Amino acid sequence: MFSRLLIKVLAASLAIAAACPAAAQTYPTKPVRIILPFAPGGSLDALGRIVFDRMSQQSGHQFVIDYRPGASGNIGTELVARSVPDGYTNLLNTLPLVVNPSLFRKLPFDVQKDFAPVSLIASAPFVMVVHPSVPAKTVKEFIALAKSHPGKLNYSSAGVGTNLHVAAELFKNLSRTDIVHIGYKGGGPALIALLSGEAELSFLSIPTVTGHMQTGKLRGLGVTGLKRVASLPKLPTVAESGVPGYEFASWWGVLSPAGTPAAIVAALNEHITKAVRSPEVSKRFTAEDTDIIASSPQQFAAHINSELARWAKVVRDNRIEPQ
Repeated sequence: MFSRLLIKVLAASLAIAAACPAAAQTYPTKPVRIILPFAPGGSLDALGRIVFDRMSQQSGHQFVIDYRPGASGNIGTELVARSVPDGYTNLLNTLPLVVNPSLFRKLPFDVQKDFAPVSLIASAPFVMVVHPSVPAKTVKEFIALAKSHPGKLNYSSAGVGTNLHVAAELFKNLSRTDIVHIGYKGGGPALIALLSGEAELSFLSIPTVTGHMQTGKLRGLGVTGLKRVASLPKLPTVAESGVPGYEFASWWGVLSPAGTPAAIVAALNEHITKAVRSPEVSKRFTAEDTDIIASSPQQFAAHINSELARWAKVVRDNRIEPQ
């Protein structure tokens, strides 16, 4: 009886494998769910809306963002790791994917074993911004203010291990300042906290803060990349403003559950590449100082492995810990 059952299982597996190439040719045939493991309103959400709206238009099927915030992105990430590997539940994630393994002693998933990388979509620097009530007009002035009031200023982030958190912790370490971390469930809530004055400082994406800087609701002190950006040409880099060696850039990528057929992964990668390199999306990204990457699955896998090693060292050297 056992042998008959085994034969049936093997036959079913072979049938699924044989059907994969055909399925990939028509993928998707129904709505695709994209898990975003943070609250709405952050840079990941903004980028996702641009790309997945375009993918919906070009495929004729909806790519729907499903927000699952919490635990520094680990809740939504685990959901995808445990999902059926059929290409219809995927993950849009960023730095916490490679930082959290070094921050948390035990995670309910293995980044390298439980996911099939699809595409590294894009990369971009952030902006160091303060609430207008903060008297500092430059990075140097902010450092002086923070040093004169240790432990009195705070910064908002999207949670432990997120882009905002790591960018600020790097700044704290290199500037030797004592600033208090307040974590939220996403970039949107972190921005709201800064706008309301609940937080004095944050490191946020350029598209998220540009409008608020123009209206005076926020004040930009410096960009986190190695060079100035086209949309904010007068804003210096943090490195040239008093923190030598400071550099931070975020990236965004899509992953499927491990076991997703390679043909489906390739088809999804093709849809992403086509959308990101379309004139509409390309123009939008360029205007927002976002560098298009649209990598292959293999290139994204190599990037993840490299980033895991890089951020393990950063977490260790900067003594970043969960709070």
